[in-house]
Amino acid sequence: MRRDARRGQGGGARRIAECRPAPAPAASVPSVPVSAGPHTAHDPDPARPPARPSFAALAAAHGDRKMEEYGRFLALLASSLLVGFVSVILSLVWVFHYREGLSWDGSAGEFNWHPVLIITGFVFIQGIAIIVYRLPWTWKCSKLLMKFIHAGLNTTAMILAIVSIVAVFDFHNASNIPNMYSLHSWIGLTAVIFYCLQLFLGFAVFLLPFAPVHLRAALMPIHVYSGLTIFATVIATALMGITEKLIFALKNPAYSASPPEATLVNCLGLLLVIFGSLILWMASRPHWKRPPEDNAKILSPIGATPEGTEVESTMTNTSNADKSDLRSNTEAARKQNIKFDEAGQRSTM
Repeated sequence: MRRDARRGQGGGARRIAECRPAPAPAASVPSVPVSAGPHTAHDPDPARPPARPSFAALAAAHGDRKMEEYGRFLALLASSLLVGFVSVILSLVWVFHYREGLSWDGSAGEFNWHPVLIITGFVFIQGIAIIVYRLPWTWKCSKLLMKFIHAGLNTTAMILAIVSIVAVFDFHNASNIPNMYSLHSWIGLTAVIFYCLQLFLGFAVFLLPFAPVHLRAALMPIHVYSGLTIFATVIATALMGITEKLIFALKNPAYSASPPEATLVNCLGLLLVIFGSLILWMASRPHWKRPPEDNAKILSPIGATPEGTEVESTMTNTSNADKSDLRSNTEAARKQNIKFDEAGQRSTM
C-alpha cells in the first residue's frame, strides 16, 4: 500500500511537472559595439540614453547635403552668368545692327552708350558684385580681399552708370530734347544717386577700419536691404527704358507690328528679368552665405592684448575661479565678436 501511495504521489508529481510550461530559451542578443565614452557595455543603468551617431556619420550626412546645395548653387551661378553675358551681347547687337552704333558726337550713336553701359555695368557687373561673397571657392580668402573685390566691382558699375547718364544728357542737349520728363528718367537718376550713396557709406563703414563694430552690425541689415532694392529697381528701370526707346524709335513698322527689332529687345528684357531673379535668389538663400567660422577673427580694440599671449600668462598666475571667469568672459566676447563679424560678411553694397 505504501509503495502504491508513493507511486501515486510520484505519478502525480510527474503529471504536474508535465503540465508546467517549459522555460523559454534565452533570446540571443546581438552584440552592439559601443563607442568609448561615459557609458560602457557593463553600464548597470538601464535608463541611459541610446548611443548617439558618430561624428563621422553626421559629417558624412552633412557633406552629402552640402554637396547637393553646392551643385545647385553652381547651376544657378552658371545660368546667371550665361544670361547676363547674353544680355550684354544682345544690347550690342541691338545698337550696332538696328541703331546707329556707338559714337560720342551728340548723335544717336552717343545715346546708344546709355543702354549698353547700363546693362553691362549697372545690371551685369552689379549682379556679380552682389553674389561675390557667396562663391564657395573664395571662402578661404581674406575677407579684406573680398571686400576690395566687392567694392571694386561696385565702383566699376557706378562709373559706367554715370557715363551712361552723361551720354543721355549730352545727346538730349545736342538734339534740343527736354531732360528729366519721363518716369524712367526720374527713377533711373534716383537709383544712381542712391547707388553712389550706398557705395560711399559702404566704403566708410565696412571697408575702412574706423567704424566701430556695433555700428557695422547695426547698419548691415540696412546695407543689404538697400543694395538688393537698388538692384531690383535698376532692372525695372531698364525695362521701362528699352520699352520707351522702342515706342519712340519704331515708326515704320510700328512697335505694335512686332518687327524683328522689337522681338529682339523684348527678349532682352526677359533675359534681364531672369538674370535679376537668379541673382536675388542666390543672394537671399541663408545657407549659401559666407560661413563666419572660416574667416571669423576676434575683433579686439587697438592696443588690446591678443588672445593667447599675455592672457594665458595671466591665467597661470590666478586662482582656479579666476581662470574659469576669464575663460567664460573670453568665450563670451569671442562669440559676440563673431556675431558682429558675421554681419560684415554678407555685404551687398
